[in-house]
Amino acid sequence: MHEASLMRDLMAKVESLASAEKAERVVGVRVWLGAMSHMSPEHFREHFTHSSQDTRAEGASLEFEVSTDINDPNAQALILQSIEVEGSD
Repeated sequence: MHEASLMRDLMAKVESLASAEKAERVVGVRVWLGAMSHMSPEHFREHFTHSSQDTRAEGASLEFEVSTDINDPNAQALILQSIEVEGSD
Protein backbone atom coordinates (compact mmCIF):
# COMPACT_ATOMS: atom_id res chain seq x y z
CA MET A 1 0.00 0.00 0.00
CA HIS A 2 3.03 2.30 0.36
CA GLU A 3 3.14 2.72 -3.42
CA ALA A 4 -0.58 3.55 -3.64
CA SER A 5 -0.17 6.31 -1.06
CA LEU A 6 2.87 7.75 -2.85
CA MET A 7 1.04 7.72 -6.17
CA ARG A 8 -2.10 9.38 -4.74
CA ASP A 9 0.03 12.19 -3.34
CA LEU A 10 1.98 12.56 -6.57
CA MET A 11 -1.13 12.62 -8.76
CA ALA A 12 -2.74 15.23 -6.50
CA LYS A 13 0.34 17.44 -6.97
CA VAL A 14 0.33 16.91 -10.75
CA GLU A 15 -3.36 17.81 -10.99
CA SER A 16 -2.91 20.84 -8.72
CA LEU A 17 -0.05 22.18 -10.83
CA ALA A 18 -1.95 21.51 -14.05
CA SER A 19 -4.96 23.39 -12.66
CA ALA A 20 -2.79 26.32 -11.60
CA GLU A 21 -1.41 26.49 -15.15
CA LYS A 22 -4.94 26.16 -16.60
CA ALA A 23 -3.53 23.29 -18.63
CA GLU A 24 -5.64 21.08 -20.83
CA ARG A 25 -3.12 18.28 -20.64
CA VAL A 26 0.05 17.18 -18.85
CA VAL A 27 2.43 15.88 -21.51
CA GLY A 28 5.51 15.22 -19.38
CA VAL A 29 6.31 14.36 -15.77
CA ARG A 30 9.77 14.28 -14.19
CA VAL A 31 10.17 12.53 -10.84
CA TRP A 32 12.93 11.71 -8.37
CA LEU A 33 12.72 8.18 -6.97
CA GLY A 34 14.20 7.75 -3.52
CA ALA A 35 16.49 4.79 -2.91
CA MET A 36 14.02 3.30 -0.43
CA SER A 37 10.79 4.28 -2.20
CA HIS A 38 10.48 0.67 -3.43
CA MET A 39 9.94 1.99 -6.93
CA SER A 40 12.04 1.25 -9.97
CA PRO A 41 11.31 3.32 -13.08
CA GLU A 42 9.45 0.33 -14.55
CA HIS A 43 7.40 -0.17 -11.40
CA PHE A 44 6.65 3.55 -11.22
CA ARG A 45 5.57 3.56 -14.87
CA GLU A 46 3.03 0.78 -14.17
CA HIS A 47 1.59 2.63 -11.18
CA PHE A 48 1.56 5.95 -13.03
CA THR A 49 -0.27 4.44 -16.00
CA HIS A 50 -2.97 3.15 -13.67
CA SER A 51 -3.14 6.26 -11.46
CA SER A 52 -3.27 8.72 -14.35
CA GLN A 53 -6.20 7.10 -16.15
CA ASP A 54 -8.94 9.64 -16.84
CA THR A 55 -6.76 12.56 -15.68
CA ARG A 56 -4.96 15.30 -17.59
CA ALA A 57 -1.75 13.31 -17.11
CA GLU A 58 -2.93 10.17 -18.90
CA GLY A 59 -0.35 9.28 -21.56
CA ALA A 60 2.28 11.74 -20.27
CA SER A 61 5.91 10.92 -20.97
CA LEU A 62 7.95 10.10 -17.87
CA GLU A 63 11.51 11.01 -16.92
CA PHE A 64 13.28 9.72 -13.84
CA GLU A 65 16.12 10.58 -11.56
CA VAL A 66 16.88 7.55 -9.41
CA SER A 67 18.70 7.96 -6.10
CA THR A 68 20.86 5.25 -4.59
CA ASP A 69 21.52 7.15 -1.36
CA ILE A 70 19.71 5.28 1.42
CA ASN A 71 20.79 7.98 3.90
CA ASP A 72 19.07 10.77 2.01
CA PRO A 73 16.32 12.29 4.18
CA ASN A 74 13.92 11.70 1.28
CA ALA A 75 15.04 8.12 0.60
CA GLN A 76 11.47 6.79 1.00
CA ALA A 77 9.90 9.48 -1.16
CA LEU A 78 8.84 10.16 -4.69
CA ILE A 79 9.44 13.80 -5.49
CA LEU A 80 7.75 15.56 -8.37
CA GLN A 81 10.46 17.63 -10.02
CA SER A 82 8.48 19.14 -12.87
CA ILE A 83 5.59 18.78 -15.27
CA GLU A 84 5.23 19.88 -18.86
CA VAL A 85 1.78 21.05 -19.86
CA GLU A 86 -0.09 21.75 -23.06
CA GLY A 87 -2.94 24.12 -23.69
CA SER A 88 -2.29 26.56 -20.86
CA ASP A 89 -3.23 30.24 -21.01
